[in-house]
Amino acid sequence: MQSNGKKYRISCLGPEGSYSELAATKMCEDAEIVLCHTFPDAVHKLLAHETDYAVLPVENSLNGGVLECLDLLEEENIFAIEEFPLAVDHRLATLTGVRPDEVNRIYSHDQALMQCTDFLNKNYPNATLVRTSATAESLEKLDAHSAGIVGAHVVREGVVLSKENIADHKGNFTRFLLVEERGALPKSSSMVFFSAVCCDGDRPGALLGLLKIFLRYSLNLTRIESRPVKEQFGRYRFFIEFAGDLSNERVGRALHEAERYCAQFKLLGAYN
Repeated sequence: MQSNGKKYRISCLGPEGSYSELAATKMCEDAEIVLCHTFPDAVHKLLAHETDYAVLPVENSLNGGVLECLDLLEEENIFAIEEFPLAVDHRLATLTGVRPDEVNRIYSHDQALMQCTDFLNKNYPNATLVRTSATAESLEKLDAHSAGIVGAHVVREGVVLSKENIADHKGNFTRFLLVEERGALPKSSSMVFFSAVCCDGDRPGALLGLLKIFLRYSLNLTRIESRPVKEQFGRYRFFIEFAGDLSNERVGRALHEAERYCAQFKLLGAYN
């Protein structure tokens, strides 16, 4: 995102050293980063006009969708305007002088713990795994018998990082979205993101009917993910992304047909 000389404020999940902070700084190098305790807090600061934008992770290449953030996109008055894939490089963090055989607790965000399962099972099979709200929060928990999983970009005095990436798969990316308060739609895009609940969702072929709309307009669906509709057991909301320009007539007609077809429909973002 171009700053155009303006000092933007961007809210994201903290604390300092989180992957969300790293993504925010890469998306807008000159921005003032406002670190928050939770993803909802980051969005609420945006909607309270305390920040200009918020950064949310929505998908990891190993674990799929970040469900809490997908729900925020659906439930809050926000719209995604830019995406950024961030390479994830997990390192084991300990205090200086702590030996591996002294570690019996390992702290990190649940996504990081899941992404390092093979390493943890092999090297720390008896360690207690403790979830934190962000990877960087584990740095505050370190003591003589604990370790944390943080990003390779973290630098803190008295903390030693493993020399190698400890993730099960090294080609690990998390996709972040830059969101703003919902307003006028962008004039152009290369990707469009929406959510939908099909009419008669328990009828055979209900989802197929929705997908066929985009087939008729030769639009390439790049992602589809389902989430249960809250308080409606057995019904599902589909998060769908496709390649398309909002200024293109075919895209507009497809979205219009999809909205008419669905019981619930929301355009969540459009970006390049």
